[in-house]
Amino acid sequence: MKLIKLEQPSCHPCQLVSNYLKEKEIEFEAIDVNQRPEIAAEYGVMGVPVTILLDERGNEAKRSIGFKPDELDELIFKMENY
Repeated sequence: MKLIKLEQPSCHPCQLVSNYLKEKEIEFEAIDVNQRPEIAAEYGVMGVPVTILLDERGNEAKRSIGFKPDELDELIFKMENY
């Protein structure tokens, strides 16, 4: 499983999510929606941050919108216990 985070570098909630995941030592791919709008469109992202857990085939398994530690913990749990 893989965790991706769609973000804008200047977005404060986006920075909170990144810091939270880094504190938990979780690997993730940060995608700047300004530089990669096609990725945001592919996942139907209208606002950031959006953290998406992808399964082994690259399909969305679960997502969290905004900075919600409980939801992020669910993503982490699912990723680590897959």
